[in-house]
Amino acid sequence: MLLSSYGEMGGIFAPTRDTLLRAAEIIRNSGLVAFPTETVYGLGANALDAGAVRKIFEAKGRPQDNPLILHVSNIREASLYADMNPSAELLMQHFWPGPLTIVLYSSDIVPLVTRGNLETVALRVPMNQIALDLIHETGLPIAAPSANRSGRPSPTTAEIVRNDLGLAVDMIIDGGASPIGVESTVIDATGEKITILRPGGVTREMLEHIVDVEAGSPANTARSPGTKHKHYSPSIDIRLWKDDNTEIFSEEMGSWCYLGMRQPPEGNAVKVIFRSLDEYAHELFHVLRQLERCGAKRIIADLPEEHGIGEAIRNRLIRAAGG
Repeated sequence: MLLSSYGEMGGIFAPTRDTLLRAAEIIRNSGLVAFPTETVYGLGANALDAGAVRKIFEAKGRPQDNPLILHVSNIREASLYADMNPSAELLMQHFWPGPLTIVLYSSDIVPLVTRGNLETVALRVPMNQIALDLIHETGLPIAAPSANRSGRPSPTTAEIVRNDLGLAVDMIIDGGASPIGVESTVIDATGEKITILRPGGVTREMLEHIVDVEAGSPANTARSPGTKHKHYSPSIDIRLWKDDNTEIFSEEMGSWCYLGMRQPPEGNAVKVIFRSLDEYAHELFHVLRQLERCGAKRIIADLPEEHGIGEAIRNRLIRAAGG
């Protein structure tokens, strides 16, 4: 067991210099380390080691046609693993480090298992000093999907990672609660125009200030993590509240609990009301995990307007409700 000299398997460690050195050694030796980013916690392995990457899929119960994101330190490192182009480099200069993942044609050095057997690779530079220090100490690109069981709400604290994955991970680095709370935006930069494959922390409006953005298509959406299978789902049914479907609050349909920005119809239910879209995004996955234990038969979620970070919240809620 890789952590026999360090501590308990699956233990949570403070982000000290010693912890980072040990975590880097684990990754170089084909182990798994969960670590914080500005979006959610990631489950990291050496992206160039096919055997280590397979451990990620096994730990999460993740379908192997779901590509992983390579976390690197800078644009120069990204150029080692993908065919760069001017549009991609422009976006990297504006949004890296940050919650933007860019899909490009892959170099042969990246194993097929890491990229979901696709010709493309997804890359980003996280805006989290612990993550950046870990990448630097490891000296390798780190493949890291969210550090949870596949299909569950993504983890935003180290404790949630431990509860979901337990001994399947060699070390968990505690960096506090993730500040954004939803995963990165994923864009396809392989063509003449940029397409958004998954909305996230970098909004459509932010991208459109820099480049032309066009609608994605089902053909290239599969190049993004988190778009092909059911994701983000709590253990009880989730229904979405739009203006024209208040009948979902009827007690005849079963007891309910609620999260959103609007006040729901009167009822003796557990309710979580957010003050802003940013707070909604930050708390979304954490609250879904809390409400699945509220004793109700279903969660009702307020579907926000499709602008800014609201687009990412809508995407996650729709996926959580089964698409």
